[in-house]
Amino acid sequence: MPAAGQIVIRAMMLDDIPGVIEIDRLSFPIPWPASSYRFELTENSASTLLVAERRDQGSATLLGYVGSWHLVDEVHISTIAVHPFYRSHGVAHRLLTAILERAQQAGARLATLEVRVSNSTAISLYEGFGFHVNGLRPRYYRDNNEDAHIMTLTDLANWRARSESNDEQ
Repeated sequence: MPAAGQIVIRAMMLDDIPGVIEIDRLSFPIPWPASSYRFELTENSASTLLVAERRDQGSATLLGYVGSWHLVDEVHISTIAVHPFYRSHGVAHRLLTAILERAQQAGARLATLEVRVSNSTAISLYEGFGFHVNGLRPRYYRDNNEDAHIMTLTDLANWRARSESNDEQ
């Protein structure tokens, strides 16, 4: 895995969709179709999509992506995934940091997301940012009817201090 300085978080572009679809396919039982990403990029003014890429001597490798919807004073994390080869190297942390920073700058005061109740790795990541479980969506996931935790970060203004203290542990 490259040093952190070689990873760039940037806005997703239409040209990124094939690589995002590949990561999506490797990460989720029911991936989003390419048309959904095109819609989010070109039609949905509430949507923000970011990618993480590794840049090495003129080439770039897509590592992961994150999406959100900003609605009034709330940001909803709609999707996040990292290519299996690059998991456990801080990419998801950097993506989540970037999307929360943008949301905070745009005036969001809280953040929400859904996560499979069995996805302990993701739950741990979100808890490290200050998200907490505050609800349940029964049978939310269509592939196996698994429940989803609704997780909320109620104090978006102060999330960074908690995230940074967890990084130091």
